[in-house]
Amino acid sequence: MRAIWSGSITFGLVNVPVKAYSAAKKHDISFHQVHDADGGRIRYQRRCEVCGKKIDYEHIDKAYEDGEQTVVLTDEDFASLPEAQNDEIEVVQFVPSDQIDPIMFGKSYFLEPQGKSPKSYLLLRQALGDTDRTAVVTFALRQKTRLGALRVQDDVLVLQAMYWADEVREVDFPATRSQAKIGTKEKKLAAALVDQFASDFTPEEFEDTYQVELHKLVDAKLEQGESLDTAATFGDVTEESEGEDAEVIDLMQALKASLDKKRGGRKTAAKGSRSTSGTKTSASQRSDSKPSGSKTSSSKASGGRKTGAKKSGSSGGSDASGKSGKKPAKSAKSSATSGEKSGSRRRKSA
Repeated sequence: MRAIWSGSITFGLVNVPVKAYSAAKKHDISFHQVHDADGGRIRYQRRCEVCGKKIDYEHIDKAYEDGEQTVVLTDEDFASLPEAQNDEIEVVQFVPSDQIDPIMFGKSYFLEPQGKSPKSYLLLRQALGDTDRTAVVTFALRQKTRLGALRVQDDVLVLQAMYWADEVREVDFPATRSQAKIGTKEKKLAAALVDQFASDFTPEEFEDTYQVELHKLVDAKLEQGESLDTAATFGDVTEESEGEDAEVIDLMQALKASLDKKRGGRKTAAKGSRSTSGTKTSASQRSDSKPSGSKTSSSKASGGRKTGAKKSGSSGGSDASGKSGKKPAKSAKSSATSGEKSGSRRRKSA
């Protein structure tokens, strides 16, 4: 846990240094808002209505409007208030615990003892336990003065924030003032029904069934592949980059590309799974029918080519390699030379 506040409890001259921690945490799933068309993250922009520019938090002040005029308060104005920097939980009353209406209770905080010795912390805890009383206190948290109740739970001091008296609404429902009479039998039946459900309170037995079912739904979608790439969808968008239109365009392009990739992958996988059996059958049929015929025809063709090559070589033709064409040319040249020699001999003899 991380401490959200540090200070001290004061009652009389006793000072108890403590740190405050949130006593409860939410177990709800956190959601982002996204565009239903492409899954893009929806972000809120702080835009000035006068100049139209996006404004960072550091340049935002608070203002109060009374209908006709507006008063602007800066951080320095809030810091100047007397109670703004108060780091004390001041005990103002010790009251019987049953006098505090539970409707006034708000958020609770665990208080951890600080300092070299926790003796003052243990003394206050003992006093509250022995007297069976609750300490009513005032304290400041996040620049607001608050009312609170200090009590003991499992050896730990618990600070429970309370609403101010004027914050609790007063209601007056007419139906609650009805004079309708309730019969004796109805009272007995209602009492019997209460007896049937009578039990000690055990909070561990209760479960947030909606959140349980919501977790199951999210897990099922993840397992079925109904998800987007988080980095491409959300990305690391800083305060500065939110103001750059070019980066917004790049983000939208990345979103569209990632969605197209996901959708294409799912369609291909689904198409492949539907046609797997048929593809295997047709492939096997082709493999059974082709080999014998294709081998025979190819062997015939190759045999024909070899025979033709031999014939063309013997008749002085040229095959694909061109070697047989050179040999016949050489033999023709030699025969022509021998013819010329025999002709010259005849002329000499004549």
